[in-house]
Amino acid sequence: MATTKTGLVVTAHPGDFVWRAGGAIALHARKGYRVKIVCLSYGERGESQFAWKEAGATLEKVKAGRRDEAERAAAVLGAEIEFFDVGDYPLRLKEEHFDRMVDVYRELNPSFVLTHALEDPYNFDHPTAAHFAQETRVVAQAMGHKPGAKYTYAAPPVFLFEPHQPEQCNFKPQVILNIDEVWEQKRRAFEVLAAQKHLWEYYTRVALNRGVQGGRNAGTPMTYGEAYQRLFPAVVGELA
Repeated sequence: MATTKTGLVVTAHPGDFVWRAGGAIALHARKGYRVKIVCLSYGERGESQFAWKEAGATLEKVKAGRRDEAERAAAVLGAEIEFFDVGDYPLRLKEEHFDRMVDVYRELNPSFVLTHALEDPYNFDHPTAAHFAQETRVVAQAMGHKPGAKYTYAAPPVFLFEPHQPEQCNFKPQVILNIDEVWEQKRRAFEVLAAQKHLWEYYTRVALNRGVQGGRNAGTPMTYGEAYQRLFPAVVGELA
């Protein structure tokens, strides 16, 4: 029996997986992959500008609203989502979160991982999430972590998605993914995120810019793209 391929997205806040990786999520889900998003926080403190402007806003109301948005956005993209609820600005990751993340790697055995860039002077939650995703990816290989547990796991390639201001984050695109066939799906997921509607048009422009660059490098016209940086080298049998 063929095993379903899987993908894992580790994101600090709800909006991140939509703006930066929504195309990859939708594209792989459409190809039959099981895609799981681990959302470390609800972005309730620092990532919910419009939600806090509503009358009667409280921390719990904002959290509930952001969870609902994230669940609906993930559904639009065809993914499942698990929340760790560690709080944001800053993320406060504990041992139980670490152990659960290792378990997710072992249970899912992902073919690839998508997470944040290694640097972001504007948002320290993002590199914290990236480090967490990387460290748990490695520990999941360690037979001495929860010895006796039965699992099949091979450490997957990691792709870092584009930060909000890439030049300031030492982010250099190495992969541009053509997301033309799922762009409308990604845009619908944007529009679920009412708490961050100020970013809808910004990330539409980002996708258009990457589409132009992708078409130029591939020699094949494309309109919308997503940029990624590989964390580890690609191992190939030939260069063509």
